[in-house]
Amino acid sequence: MNKHECIDITIIGAGPVGLFTAFYAGMREATVKIIDSLPEVGGQLAALYPEKYIYDVAGFTGVKAKDLVHALHTQALTFSPKICLNEQVIAITQLADGRFEIETTKAIHYSRSIIISAGAGAFEPRKLKLHNAIEFEGTSLHYHVKQVEVFRGKHVLLCGGGDSAVDWALALEEVAKFVTLIHRREEFRAHEHSITQLKNSSVSILTPYEVHDIIGSDGQISEVVLQEVKGEKVVNLPVDDVIVSYGFITNIGPIKSWGLDTTKNAVLVNGKMETTIPGIYAAGDICGYEGKPKLIATGFGEATIAVNHAKTFLDPKAKLSVHSTHLFAESFQ
Repeated sequence: MNKHECIDITIIGAGPVGLFTAFYAGMREATVKIIDSLPEVGGQLAALYPEKYIYDVAGFTGVKAKDLVHALHTQALTFSPKICLNEQVIAITQLADGRFEIETTKAIHYSRSIIISAGAGAFEPRKLKLHNAIEFEGTSLHYHVKQVEVFRGKHVLLCGGGDSAVDWALALEEVAKFVTLIHRREEFRAHEHSITQLKNSSVSILTPYEVHDIIGSDGQISEVVLQEVKGEKVVNLPVDDVIVSYGFITNIGPIKSWGLDTTKNAVLVNGKMETTIPGIYAAGDICGYEGKPKLIATGFGEATIAVNHAKTFLDPKAKLSVHSTHLFAESFQ
């Protein structure tokens, strides 16, 4: 493919849903290009928590994020899509002949259709609002975990009440000397099974508490002061490392200027995963509709819907849906 060639389907976002979208589009015999602003494929799974277990993928009781990304990347390469990394999409313009001109920070691309699978967009962690927190960032205060071995034999404090906080607490139980999980509310927001595992684990649970102060020097935390929420109890907890899992501040950035109908940080779609611009579709966390559960498993299903409708948009005579075994048989004959 040369840079002036017009691709059938351009996928914006190389996270797990984007990678599967590329594979499925290849099965429908569409030419494919993937564009992503990050330096590697895999989105948040690769960038923030490669060793975290993912539990909402069919066929796996639990699979490490890095292993899932590797499998999806390998699968996507089956049909040799063009993958453009470190390249952010700035603008999309529909030309008079119906093609889309995609302007990025590096080049101009042309495509007959587009599927946006940009996850939650740009993201940055919600940080501890303490005056001295920055002194410990990157050494003993963490907002994501790249390697669990870093915490082997240590006293670790985890802060948060969602799936990530609970999952990390359970994962670190196996390597850390002692794990404490605090949450500012009595109830956790994680999956019920994970909460049951947590309660049956050796993880120490403190609720409702939040971090009041951090004590340490030269970037190394030695103690954390915990304050009871709406109470007077104070706990001084000796720790080596603190992991904050308060979620992320997300921003879909330039996508808001592409002429699509958006709400908060999502692109609105219909039952075809089609946006308000014919020929542009969305799948994964970036797309929104009533009743949508934000799961990787959901995104995989949305990807197939988006690709099938993009295929009929490109070729009205094409079948809307073809059984996957038939697709594979035809592709490799």
